[in-house]
Amino acid sequence: MKITKILNNNAVVVKDGEEEKIAVGAGIAFNKKRNDIVNPHKIEKLFVTKENDKLEQLLSRIPEEHFTISEEIISYAEEYIGTKLNERIHIVLADHLSFAIERERDGIQLKNKLLHEIKILYRKEYEVGLWAVEHIKKQCDVEMPVDEAAFIALHIHTMKLQGGDVRETVRQTTIVRDMVQMIMEFLGIKVKEDDLSYQRLVTHLRFALTRTNSYEHHTMDDEMLEMIQKKFSLSYRCATEVAKELLDAHGVSLPSHELGYITLHIERLRKQ
Repeated sequence: MKITKILNNNAVVVKDGEEEKIAVGAGIAFNKKRNDIVNPHKIEKLFVTKENDKLEQLLSRIPEEHFTISEEIISYAEEYIGTKLNERIHIVLADHLSFAIERERDGIQLKNKLLHEIKILYRKEYEVGLWAVEHIKKQCDVEMPVDEAAFIALHIHTMKLQGGDVRETVRQTTIVRDMVQMIMEFLGIKVKEDDLSYQRLVTHLRFALTRTNSYEHHTMDDEMLEMIQKKFSLSYRCATEVAKELLDAHGVSLPSHELGYITLHIERLRKQ
């Protein structure tokens, strides 16, 4: 493999046959120039992505240390969660982390308004985020808040194989937060985030939205739904108010049978 472009001391663009790849490794470009042969023993990772140009730009713009830390977090995440992440994670996470580290060094901290929901909905990803925050502290001597662990968790979750859109993940998590807040205000209660009934409600609402997007719904026979409506009238009224707001604000319609299940979760929460 011949070097066609040097990105930094640890990353080069190489030509492998007819294919262009990005080779990464400690000191891989040291004392090298264009058309030199790459030492295969120096290559730690070889990237062949549809977005090679974006990866090239990123590697030439951010500190090498930041990309290395990002790759270590990705490796840990894939092993801990037990799944390969979409190839876009190499660009998205490194870009995010580099900006976050520089921002933290400038004394600028961003609060994650979805922290509690992320901790519940994406537990394993959040645990990866906590590990990442500690790893950054060890490697860069930069101490980040748990809010950053939640931001990292969102990126990890979004890039699980399907390589979804982080904006859609944030949108759905925000909707869940708003629905929960509306339920609390309707019932006039406050519940701790570690309460099991609270966690079940948040999780159910998240999957209710997912099912709505994929046109899949829980089914409940009409007699059972009618019984729930009568027996838990207050909780059902709460569920219908939330559904109305969801439709008005976001154009998302929940079927009546889904409202039956949400009513059961609200009733369990109310009894607490």
